[in-house]
Amino acid sequence: QVQLVESGGGLVQPGGSLRLSCTASGKTWDITHTGWFRQAPGKEREFVALIRTGGSTQHADSGRGRFIISRDNDKGTVYLQMNSLKFEDTAIYYCAGGRRFSATDDREEAYDYWGQGTQVTVTS
Repeated sequence: QVQLVESGGGLVQPGGSLRLSCTASGKTWDITHTGWFRQAPGKEREFVALIRTGGSTQHADSGRGRFIISRDNDKGTVYLQMNSLKFEDTAIYYCAGGRRFSATDDREEAYDYWGQGTQVTVTS
């Protein structure tokens, strides 16, 4: 089993920045890709970004150019740097880990482990 814990959410003004962290514990060698998803009130959960074992990354159009996913292997942590935040970025952000390579690793079905989520609220 793998446990994922998110942190770093909070309140921020439009145009501001936040860095989310996702720390993994347990059988972390099991993970082939780690992703960030978000769910806004009244909406379905959507893909934000992912990073694969080999280091390649993928970002959703909604955050491209503003959000950057990265990782620190020594710390077992994946980060999501979010810049130029907008009201529409308000959501609960979830970290997820997948243990099988998938051609559709930007979809929820490609993930086996999920964190509890961290709230990000963009407000003036």
